[in-house]
Amino acid sequence: MHAITVQDRDAGLAGMTLTDMPYPEAGENDVVVRVHAAGFTPGELDWPGTWTDHAGRDRTPSVPGHELSGVVVELGYGTTGLSVGQRVFGLTDWRRNGTLAQYTAVEARNLAPLPADIDHTTAAALPISGLTAWQALFDHGRLTTGQTVLIHGAAGGVGSIAVQLAREAGARVIGTGRARDRDRVLALGADTFLDLQTDPLEDADQVDVVLDVIGGDILDRSIALVRPGGTLVTIAAPPKTQPKDGRAVFFIVESDRARLTDLATRVRDGRLKLNIGAVHTLADAPSAYASTTRTPGRTIVRVTED
Repeated sequence: MHAITVQDRDAGLAGMTLTDMPYPEAGENDVVVRVHAAGFTPGELDWPGTWTDHAGRDRTPSVPGHELSGVVVELGYGTTGLSVGQRVFGLTDWRRNGTLAQYTAVEARNLAPLPADIDHTTAAALPISGLTAWQALFDHGRLTTGQTVLIHGAAGGVGSIAVQLAREAGARVIGTGRARDRDRVLALGADTFLDLQTDPLEDADQVDVVLDVIGGDILDRSIALVRPGGTLVTIAAPPKTQPKDGRAVFFIVESDRARLTDLATRVRDGRLKLNIGAVHTLADAPSAYASTTRTPGRTIVRVTED
């Protein structure tokens, strides 16, 4: 099968190539999925799991990408809950070969059934962004109706979903980003927009929850915006300090079949809109990783035509 692989950590993006790989073996409780569309995170070549397995052993050449939508073609021993021929989408293990391949082996528990009226390109954009937004707001941030949430990067993959989920939950939403993002963020349901390049961040006043996807100076300055009893949640880096009388949490998204199913239902109902940007072929995936052009919306790799 064809796959995008990396083998030399020092080579970085230059070492990403389209190669022939052996067809994957389905382990216990696995399924093999024929990948139709895949998503990726630009920084994943810096993640330890891209290069080593759970025991810390080198696992190169490895296949990057951890979001997929496709069709089950094989069941491993003991696998239940899914069937051959079923459309699925989900999030793969960080320390196993990923989704930029024609076929990949995935633990069945990491996949959810994909409704027939959601196309594979859309589905591949949902797992990481959707699960991250939900877990940040509700599992870690404990956001409830009537509270105020500040969402950094509100036009991005995670932020745009978080704005919609928070609004539906009855929260007041303050979104941040660049000036060109203002109209989009407000259209998604934010009550207020702050331009991080021109508007003082302190104009947000104190809020119940901060969702940070940027890190650096923005993360450091956001600590002071958390009111007593509130929470700052970040996926960028562990916070250096804690808010006064509040919490600061760093987390890594986890797979959740039930939540994926719920998010897919919201997409079907029109309650959740995804922003798909560029769509590339598998052969073009290395250039998509290396792109320095900021493209609105998630970049998706179409591996197999629907």
